[in-house]
Amino acid sequence: MTADAVEEAARRLAGAVQRTPLQLSARLSEATGARVHLKREDLQAVRSYKVRGAYNLIAQLSEAELARGVVCASAGNHGQGVAAACRELGVRGRVVVPRTTPRQKRERIAALGGACVEVVVVGDVYDDALAATREEAERTGAVVVPAFDDPRTAAGQGTVACEVVEQLGRAPDVLVVPVGGGGLLAGTGTWMRERHPGTRLVGVEPAGAASMAAAVAAGRPVPLVDVETFVDGAAVRTAGAVTLPLVRDSGAELVVVPEGRVCTEMLRLYQVDGVIAEPAGALASAALGSVVAVEPGQDVVCVLSGGNNDVSRYGEVLERSLVHEGLKHYFLVQFAQEPGALRSFLDEVLGPDDDITRFEYVKRNSRETGPALIGVEVARPEDLAPLVRRMAETGLDVERLEPGSQVFQYLL
Repeated sequence: MTADAVEEAARRLAGAVQRTPLQLSARLSEATGARVHLKREDLQAVRSYKVRGAYNLIAQLSEAELARGVVCASAGNHGQGVAAACRELGVRGRVVVPRTTPRQKRERIAALGGACVEVVVVGDVYDDALAATREEAERTGAVVVPAFDDPRTAAGQGTVACEVVEQLGRAPDVLVVPVGGGGLLAGTGTWMRERHPGTRLVGVEPAGAASMAAAVAAGRPVPLVDVETFVDGAAVRTAGAVTLPLVRDSGAELVVVPEGRVCTEMLRLYQVDGVIAEPAGALASAALGSVVAVEPGQDVVCVLSGGNNDVSRYGEVLERSLVHEGLKHYFLVQFAQEPGALRSFLDEVLGPDDDITRFEYVKRNSRETGPALIGVEVARPEDLAPLVRRMAETGLDVERLEPGSQVFQYLL
């Protein structure tokens, strides 16, 4: 994997994938003082950059390999890239996805691939799908198209950096990219290190699936014990063996962003900028300001990697954002089973700007008290302390459910 390989991939992809816009973000520029641009890979025909790596690899296969067909594991976006490439090149393919892949992505894979592609659902996380893919390749002879862990895939994904420099007219001061298995960071990092070493390169992982940071720290790919799958496009248990040394040698910084912060950025992209981003697509811009500090006047580029978001997920996105911002809180309250208990609670506890957004009460006639789950939304984070104090003054048995606890995860 070299800068030359990335440039060869760029020539191979010319006309096969879209040259996506590089757009100045007024919102992020105002918030940081820098000139922040979004590389809109969500505007690819498959709505993510993954088609770059998939097409670059498949287009280099021999006729004998093409005749055996291809197979891949995907969290959704890579599968769409493989499906589109298979249809374009007339190749038979199977795409294996975990159950956590949103239905919208599964349906898009099938639509993009048409009669050339079959979608198979296996396991709970990406690595389960990957194991099934390897088994099928051994059984049928199909060629595996890795989502990230192949030099040809990484080279194709690295063409994003070539376009950024051409469109900006110069190398950016800071380039921020999302990280799952590391293909995009490996490709862009390799090219930038050789062609524009003065650019600061930052890779952003979700806090619940920081497999690349774990691999760099250990000196080898190591499987994470627990993986938070909300940022499904970057929820990889084990970083790539091919991408790890490329990422390490690129000199890229690795940072993590909480999933709640990603949700807040998704909502701002939608409500302010009119951009529909999936969780992984919002990773890079979510890091600006909160995790990645940039200097006023710098040229900063964030890769908005994908826009395959199921609209039904926005309820969860809003909930996670409110919790992260300190505006949504949950409590278990033991109420006396007598008339007026709830009214007294409302009168004595709620502030003028507090709002009950969830109330579930279990009444048992044989007991003196009954438990209630109460969700409260406050206007400002600092309103929590007075709310908790007023609860304590009532003398009721109140337990606050802490974010990160098993019960809290059930609520989300």
